[in-house]
Amino acid sequence: MIYDKINNIETYAGISEDIRVGLEYLREVKMDIAVGSYQINPRVKAIVSEYETKIVNEFGYEAHRDNIDIQYLISGKEMINSLPLEYLKETKPYNKEIDAAFYEEVEVKPQELLLGHGYFAILFPQDGHMPQLCVSKPENVKKVVIKVKLGE
Repeated sequence: MIYDKINNIETYAGISEDIRVGLEYLREVKMDIAVGSYQINPRVKAIVSEYETKIVNEFGYEAHRDNIDIQYLISGKEMINSLPLEYLKETKPYNKEIDAAFYEEVEVKPQELLLGHGYFAILFPQDGHMPQLCVSKPENVKKVVIKVKLGE
C-alpha cells in the first residue's frame, strides 16, 4: 500500500509505467468530469463515481487479484480501512467477474487512510481495503478509482 499526496507522484513513477500514467491522470482530472468509465490505455482505466460515505460498509474489506487500485477523491473526504490479507478472514470467495474477494477483520485494528485534500492510496492485491467510510458523518463524495491491470 502507498498513501501520499498527489503532489508527490514523481516518487512513484518508477514503480510501473501504468501506475505513473494513472497518477498523472489523477493530477490532471477536473472536478466536473462525468460519472463513468474512461479507458486511459489498454491496461489502465479510470472509474468515476459519486456516492454518500457510510458509517459501516456492509461489504467489509475487499481485495483484487487482477488489478491494482489507485483511489482518489475529487471532492469530499472518506476513510479507507486497510489491512494485509493475512490479518483478514475471507467471507466471500474470489469472483473473477468482479475481480474481488471479501473479508472481515479478525482481532487486528486497521490502518486508517483519509482520502481527500489531495491524498491518494495505491492498493495492491495483498492489501485488503474497506472504502467508502465516513470520517465523522456521511457526506457526498466524488471519487476516481484507477484500475491498473496486472500481468500479461
